[in-house]
Amino acid sequence: MELTVYLAGQIHDDWRETIKQLAQEKGLPLTFVAPQTNHDRSDNIGEAILGNQPSKVYKDEAASKINNFRTQVLMEKADIIIALFGEKYKQWNTAMDASQAISLNKPTIIVRPDSLIHPLKELSEKANVTVETIEQAIDVIHYVYE
Repeated sequence: MELTVYLAGQIHDDWRETIKQLAQEKGLPLTFVAPQTNHDRSDNIGEAILGNQPSKVYKDEAASKINNFRTQVLMEKADIIIALFGEKYKQWNTAMDASQAISLNKPTIIVRPDSLIHPLKELSEKANVTVETIEQAIDVIHYVYE
């Protein structure tokens, strides 16, 4: 049984490649999808499709609508959501994606460090599973196949 996993979270490092490698090492039949990880493409998609916008506010609004459309399509098709909260970057998009996944009743794994236990306590309690590492997240999915 092949499952599709949506990888929500920061786009500024290679954690997605690491998680794909871990899944491959365990022989898990997973397909991975994610938000747009090219930051410039994500920020500029509204103008790329709709043309120049009159201000930064409208530019951000246009990009957000198209990025939200992409996220909704991919998340609704996914079987599992992994939402990674890191310490280095602001995590607003991750929180939004995790909340959306939970609202869609998608099986959701939150990955968060000790330092974010308190700020994420309510969200963690709504998720199916909360872990501290991406290795643990892959172990949770591996358990599905036992």
